Amino acid sequence: MPSKDFATAGGFIYLSGMGPQLAALGDISGQTRSVIERARAALDAAGSSLDRVAAVMVYLASAADFQAMNAVYATFWPKEAPTRTTIVTELVTPGALVEMSMVAVPAGAEWSVIHPEGWLRSPSPYSYAIKSGDTVFLSGLVSRDARDNSVVTGDVPAQTKVIMEVAGEILQAAGLTHANIVSARIYLPELASFQPMNGAYRAYFPTAPPARATVQAALAGPQYDVEITLVASSARREVIDDGGAPNPNLSTGIRAGRRVYLSGALGNTAATQGNVGAQTRETLARLNRALAAAGCSPADVADALVYVTDLKFVPEVDREYNAFFGSHEPARATVRSGLMAPDGLVEIMLTAVTP
Repeated sequence: MPSKDFATAGGFIYLSGMGPQLAALGDISGQTRSVIERARAALDAAGSSLDRVAAVMVYLASAADFQAMNAVYATFWPKEAPTRTTIVTELVTPGALVEMSMVAVPAGAEWSVIHPEGWLRSPSPYSYAIKSGDTVFLSGLVSRDARDNSVVTGDVPAQTKVIMEVAGEILQAAGLTHANIVSARIYLPELASFQPMNGAYRAYFPTAPPARATVQAALAGPQYDVEITLVASSARREVIDDGGAPNPNLSTGIRAGRRVYLSGALGNTAATQGNVGAQTRETLARLNRALAAAGCSPADVADALVYVTDLKFVPEVDREYNAFFGSHEPARATVRSGLMAPDGLVEIMLTAVTP
């Protein structure tokens, strides 16, 4: 696990996944306040502040805590809030009810809200998109009509299409299109939704799809079957080719300017089946090849997202992860989730900045 709370690279500040202070393991309201206060302190140390946060990832232990978390969260961003995605999962820290990771910009850097004309404000405390420089962060989108905040019902392909159309309108308001998307994180409550989602998703990326990770996780609203979080960039976009087999649903990585977004990698092979340490080593070896193809090394990684299927695997994953990065400490969040590969035990997604 990382020993520091943040990493700074390429004009962004990446905050590691933070739980509440152990002394604050009370109800969800107290824990939410504790987490955001921890984030405030880390941002202050990094030369930023809460009002410069562009994207927040919220991990809740229980969907029943969503509204109480929202009520406290809103007090920290009473006007213009960052983008946000919320999923429900088992947390690493025993007794923790909430954990958050963030991406922020330094004091004085561009931070502007993107809000399509005619849309209502979100019913929860988040903005649909935040732009800073060449990068646009989008909130986790579900199948909802932003003009009146109504739920749009339908099967998984229909919901995916609604999400991607809504994303297209947000991107248009920022002067971008789907072709500018560089990274996607997709959350599905049911593993069986994977291929139906893929069929609808692929239609928006006929060539060079974004880097992507798709995992199984519960959503804050049980009426939704898909949630998608996107990052887009107006910088020159290049596909990272590490020599691996092409995948119609994702690229190994996308370089946009100096930033490199790598897809979630797995290390499940016949030789590593059932061995989380071996799978982690293979995963990191694959990521290392992708980094090299992008002109980077592990020392250039700014942010890591580690998915494990069981929290008991975390110590073994940590041993391999720490050996791979050595003294370098990217920001990191570790999340328990189901993986799309039935024999996969760990998946890792990285963001790097070329030197």
